[in-house]
Amino acid sequence: MKDTPKPERDLPFHATGAQWATHKPLARQMRHEPTAAEDALWQRLRNRQVGGAKFRRQYAIEYFIVDFVCMEQRLIVEVDGSVHDLQAEYDADRQAVLESKGFRVLRFTNDDVFRAMPATLATIAEALR
Repeated sequence: MKDTPKPERDLPFHATGAQWATHKPLARQMRHEPTAAEDALWQRLRNRQVGGAKFRRQYAIEYFIVDFVCMEQRLIVEVDGSVHDLQAEYDADRQAVLESKGFRVLRFTNDDVFRAMPATLATIAEALR
């Protein structure tokens, strides 16, 4: 019996086969070598620990790989290190594209994750309600 694709894969915002072929090695590398802040947040998001929501990490949506996404709620969570200070315009354009696809995007700095984890998680939980 042939495997049928998951319904979410048929949605227009997912990476196409060609896009995924390009993104897959990078996404895999990013999952295996997360930043310290990404790993700290992932340990708190995984296994439905926040609002019972299932999050995926380093997930390809069209041309982009997002840090974390809850597909059921169409909520993206990004953790921005200092490099993002130099690419604010790119991040704004990227966020606009993702929002045009129906996603909400929450952005946190590494400091937010390390120094204010309870507040970071509370913000995510509130967005899931």
